[in-house]
Amino acid sequence: MENGRKVQGEVYTIISGTDRVNSHSRIVAEIYKEVLCSKGIHPLFFSMENFNPLKDEEAFRKAQDELLVPATKFVFVIPEYNGSYPGVLKAMIDRTDPRAVWYYKKALLTGVSTGRAGNLRGMDHLADTLNFMRMTVHYNKLPISKVDHLLDADGHLDKITMSVIDRQVEEFISF
Repeated sequence: MENGRKVQGEVYTIISGTDRVNSHSRIVAEIYKEVLCSKGIHPLFFSMENFNPLKDEEAFRKAQDELLVPATKFVFVIPEYNGSYPGVLKAMIDRTDPRAVWYYKKALLTGVSTGRAGNLRGMDHLADTLNFMRMTVHYNKLPISKVDHLLDADGHLDKITMSVIDRQVEEFISF
C-alpha cells in the first residue's frame, strides 16, 4: 500500500464499451484515464471503436493478451443500448478466456446515457455478468445521465460530475 491506497502490482484497464466512433463513452473513458493518471496510475486503455471481436481473430487475441489478461482492475464505461449494455461488449466478453481475463479481478462501472437513468439497468446487467465470472464489482456504480448536456465543446465534464468521478476513483483505488 502506498499512502493507504493499494497501487503496487495492480494493473488497471479502462474499457470504452462501444464500437461507435467518437462516442460519449469514449470521451468519458478518456476522462477516467486522465483522473487515474493524475493519481499516479497509468492505465491500459481498450477502446472498442471499430472493433469486431467476432471477425478479426488476430486483433482480438492481441487485445486479450495485452490489455485484458494483465489487468487486475477494470474500469468499464458503458453506454445504454436498449436498456442494457452494448452487444459488442457482450460478444467480446464471451470470446475471452474467462479464467485468464476475469476471474477474481475487480471492476468499476460507469454508465453513460443521454437520457435520465445513466444506464442503471445496463450497469446492473453487466454487474450480474461480471459476478457470474467471479469478479467483484465496486459498490459505487456511477450513472452519468444527460451526458450530452454535461460535456462542453472541448469534451470536459462539469465540475460536479468531475468531483463525483474523482471520489469514485479514489474509492476504487482503495478497493
